[in-house]
Amino acid sequence: MSFQGEIMEQVSEFTGQVLGWLSSLFVFFVGMVLLLVAILFIKDISQTKDAIRHNYPVIGRFRYLFSTLGEFFRQYFFAMDREEMPFNRAEREWVYKSSAGVDNTIAFGSTKNLSPVGTPLFVNCPFPTLDENTTAAPAVLIGPYCRAPYSASSIINISGMSFGALSIPAVQALSKGAKLANCWMNTGEGGLSSYHLEGDCDIVFQIGTAKYGVRADDGKLDDNKLHAVALHPQVRMFEIKMSQGAKPGKGGILPAAKVTAEIAAIRGIETGKASISPNRHPEISNIKELLGFIKHVREVTGKPTGFKAVVGSYEWLESMCEEIQRCGVECAPDFIAIDSADGGTGAAPMPLMDNVGLTIKEALPVVVDVLTRYGLRERIKVITSGKLITPAGVAWALCAGADFITSARGFMFSLGCIQALKCNKNSCPTGITTHDKRLQQGLDPQEKSQRVRNYVNKIHYGVGLIAHSCGVSHPRELKRKHCRIVQADGKSVALDELYPLPEVLENYRG
Repeated sequence: MSFQGEIMEQVSEFTGQVLGWLSSLFVFFVGMVLLLVAILFIKDISQTKDAIRHNYPVIGRFRYLFSTLGEFFRQYFFAMDREEMPFNRAEREWVYKSSAGVDNTIAFGSTKNLSPVGTPLFVNCPFPTLDENTTAAPAVLIGPYCRAPYSASSIINISGMSFGALSIPAVQALSKGAKLANCWMNTGEGGLSSYHLEGDCDIVFQIGTAKYGVRADDGKLDDNKLHAVALHPQVRMFEIKMSQGAKPGKGGILPAAKVTAEIAAIRGIETGKASISPNRHPEISNIKELLGFIKHVREVTGKPTGFKAVVGSYEWLESMCEEIQRCGVECAPDFIAIDSADGGTGAAPMPLMDNVGLTIKEALPVVVDVLTRYGLRERIKVITSGKLITPAGVAWALCAGADFITSARGFMFSLGCIQALKCNKNSCPTGITTHDKRLQQGLDPQEKSQRVRNYVNKIHYGVGLIAHSCGVSHPRELKRKHCRIVQADGKSVALDELYPLPEVLENYRG
């Protein structure tokens, strides 16, 4: 036999051996699959906890797989640009492109349906403001009766997100980005960490119901810790959290898996144990105690102090203003931060998230009107939040009467959030709301801080476009007359007709 023949014979023999191995491996694999199916079949049909699995052994398990994967498939393959909740693809894409600093213009026409009831439409004038006549929005002074009042210029700012709910690199990126954008950053209720201070940005320290970061051993406010926080020059204001949009009547919830040793040390709680805050401040059970608590914090810190709340019933706002009449404008909160019932959170009970509180579209005009009626609108600054992540939402809030807008989820999108809805699972795929070091590796604080700055700049630019189209020189000049709201008959009504500003009460002593 020739040499070539021997080679061919060896190749043929080797091929036969490989095919034999593959055949045996296939038979083994099929056998294992059948064995696994048999085990699952017996397990499913013998259990009674799940009717689907009992009645449809093995096959019934795919229901849960498809249900889990459904939220991802909908986002990428089935949902239209304006269909998803809480934020649709068009809104997210605007934030992504703005943050990345790329072109965010659109073509051919809007995909937004302008006919649903409640849609805001801005009233352009025939002679818009010329570019050379536009001006930057002026700064607003908060806390004129404080030892250290705060002059803030940015219209959009970072809402409360605690270290714990957010990862280390996320907090670092927001801190650095806030400095670059000249906006403030709210700590959320988790206390002040070194990562908040890293970027040297302006900080609003939030005092939650559990007093994390300024908490005494008995859970009450520790004045020494409060004073120590106030000594940081970056801390410019203090916000007393009364309630939060996604869970009014319920305190903060940080799952046990996210309570690391570092987070526990900052909060003053146990490592690995769920952080559950009280549903309200035990020291505050009425208007007098609220104003007294605000006064106390302001005296200890010397800095502007206000409170954050979701508006449901609003008679208490009238009572608060009447009490301020009695004690004088000095005792008033320096600001009120109004959160919307459709606000976001890392973890909340569904009954509260879906059904409790008023949305900002109703609450903001009501609060502004009450303060105006009692002559307190200039004394008490109004901050608002609730799905206001695009220039249109921010411009509406300014028209309704807000001084500042804050956003949490808008800034999360600027960091790269994909709305995976895993904030409470410690498995956020973008590294924003997880303490898994592997998942955090893709979040570069230096790079993401630039995206935060870009986002703030694009918000200001976009709101400016709307303002100039309405004929004013800067966004803070927007009034209710510049916005119309679509009604059930398809026509729109001016916001100042729906919510006419009230006259100041004659007996106001402020």
